[in-house]
Amino acid sequence: MSEYYNPPLRVLELIATTPADPERGPMVWMNAREARMRTLSHGELVWVYGPRRHDLSKLQVDDKVPHGMCILRDVAGASPSEEVTIRKVDTDSPRTSARNA
Repeated sequence: MSEYYNPPLRVLELIATTPADPERGPMVWMNAREARMRTLSHGELVWVYGPRRHDLSKLQVDDKVPHGMCILRDVAGASPSEEVTIRKVDTDSPRTSARNA
């Protein structure tokens, strides 16, 4: 995990889709300033760490989302007004297992 400044974001809205919805799946929206702070890019896969669990999600950069906030779609473990942390997926570090530790 990276050692950089990554303040939590407050969930502005939580969108829950149904099987009939044309666009579904985990998605997180944040503004460009928040994305740059975390060295994230539009369309990138990110971890969303909520109060109860963490999930993988696709990132959408949208400057309509206020600074310090995010919008989640189909991400379990967080509710509106709670705080989440968004982190880059680390594919460069070797995986460790309990046997190797």
